[in-house]
Amino acid sequence: MSVNVFNPHTKTFYRPIDAALRWCNLIRYEAQIVRAAWSCPEKLATLFPQWPALHATTEKIYDAIRNGELPYGCLGISVPRGSYVEPFQLTIRHSDLRHWMQVYYPDQKPGFLFESGRDAHGKVSLGTFLALQADRDALLRELHTLQHHHQDILQDLQTIGLERDDLKAMVKTTGQLSERSELTYHNIIGALLNLFLDHSPAGKPLSVFKNQAAIVDAVIARHKDMPGLSKRTLDEKFAAANRSLKKSK
Repeated sequence: MSVNVFNPHTKTFYRPIDAALRWCNLIRYEAQIVRAAWSCPEKLATLFPQWPALHATTEKIYDAIRNGELPYGCLGISVPRGSYVEPFQLTIRHSDLRHWMQVYYPDQKPGFLFESGRDAHGKVSLGTFLALQADRDALLRELHTLQHHHQDILQDLQTIGLERDDLKAMVKTTGQLSERSELTYHNIIGALLNLFLDHSPAGKPLSVFKNQAAIVDAVIARHKDMPGLSKRTLDEKFAAANRSLKKSK
């Protein structure tokens, strides 16, 4: 009975940057690249000029997703084409990535997608299967946790909307917000922003949002047709709220 060697670089699904760095044989620098790509994915070419293929390869993957050539999902769970997925949750299944590369880049055979050796094709060892299954189960649990956080955040955003509606009603009644009311309004927004971006005593993020820009993008994505919720307005109001909260402290 033949036993295949488990390839630690193979996963059931990949984030675009995970796939790109494996495609470019940069797995030994994975931690460094992923850490930088998480905070500044658009600056890969600037951050790593020594690896120009990394940025180009990442763009090829995103271009294939945008043009419907490459199916995608959210943390390994497939979603319909055109569905919005947070950039840091966007994933591509191993089998879909392999098929896409066979069609569009038949001359490319990166080891993490195409095993070498005449006996490798069509065989998966028990160890590989169990490892991949455990990886998938762990990520499914992470997805469920993120979904719960997502619901909590939506409720918080709804609360912000209710506060805003109360303030709008106050403006209509009085004609202009008092200085105290405006301070309260800014402090509420500032406190919620800090809450979303804060960490627990154990160092665990309290929400899925990594920065204020991610909150702005999420609000716009879900309420893009609502008056007053443009990126410019949100950036201005959030900045004013942060200043107000710091001054109050």
